[in-house]
Amino acid sequence: MTQTASIAAHPNMSHWQERVDLAAAFRWTERLNFHEAVANHFSLAVNEDGTRFLMNPNQMHFRRIKASDLLLLDANDPDTLEMPGAPDPTAWGLHGAIHRRCPHHRCAMHVHSIHATVLASLADSTLPPIDQNTATFFNRYVVDEHFGGLAFEDEGERCAAALQDPSKKVMIMGNHGVMVLGDSVADTFNRLYYFERAAETYIRALQTGRPLRVLSDEIAEKTASEIETYPGQAERHMAELKAILDEEGSDYAR
Repeated sequence: MTQTASIAAHPNMSHWQERVDLAAAFRWTERLNFHEAVANHFSLAVNEDGTRFLMNPNQMHFRRIKASDLLLLDANDPDTLEMPGAPDPTAWGLHGAIHRRCPHHRCAMHVHSIHATVLASLADSTLPPIDQNTATFFNRYVVDEHFGGLAFEDEGERCAAALQDPSKKVMIMGNHGVMVLGDSVADTFNRLYYFERAAETYIRALQTGRPLRVLSDEIAEKTASEIETYPGQAERHMAELKAILDEEGSDYAR
């Protein structure tokens, strides 16, 4: 289905392009095995103050999610969990709190991908800059060391309180997983992809048992800044992923 045809099929559905991008991100997250069966959740703010947002339906497998399936929620609506088709309560607790308290973070992607979760399970969950990918996140993440169980509303509020700094685009959720944040679906998915790659590099390096060659703070910051300002890479990444899905005849954009 072409982009024009998919819009025509849903003439009354708002934020269509955002829905299509988010659906593509779900499909690729499953393909990369970053998903967790019917758990985990992504969200995207669609109004100026960030309080209205798209999110995946309750316990729907990432491989099946289509643009038209996404929920449109209001972070300030206390009756959200009582409505028909209500979101997963842990997704609501975590993402609702982020979109209420952190308008600077437009998109949020939470996964339990293997290497990020291994990193989150270490007594020291910091990510040293040992290559280009790990250096990408130098001084750009926070480590949450106070896991309090499933992310219902109190836990979501606690996590959101730690994400007030707009420069911190990743939360390594101790004993849990990772929350990746960004300005758009493309920006956030690109960061999610490279964080998992960075975590894998570090974990595999530790497995050798040999000393690490850690970059200086100066070079790590220079590398991170250069990547942040590299033109159009996240957008091209997402465009290519959607092009592959389109070539395969995927129904993600329906």
